[in-house]
Amino acid sequence: MPDPDDFHLTIPRSVADALALPEGRKDEALRRELAVTLYRKEMLSFGKARELCGLSKYDFGQLLGEQSVERHYGSDELEEDLRYARGETTSVEVPLRKGAR
Repeated sequence: MPDPDDFHLTIPRSVADALALPEGRKDEALRRELAVTLYRKEMLSFGKARELCGLSKYDFGQLLGEQSVERHYGSDELEEDLRYARGETTSVEVPLRKGAR
């Protein structure tokens, strides 16, 4: 059941039908395109954009590269990298490949 606090966007069926994608991939593709576009226009941070499309840091970074979108490297990202470099954090997000255990 959808979270009632989530924001929902309605897309006319005629527009959804016009997308050159299989029916089962439309939601994912639209989320990715929206996330990349809002990130590119600096309307969403890297973290929020990747949350929107449900990708790991690594995978969203790869997606941005595939679409020739430059990373916005702000003070939050710098602080996170500095904490990691100083050994103050040990959590590193590593994406698992399908089939890996």
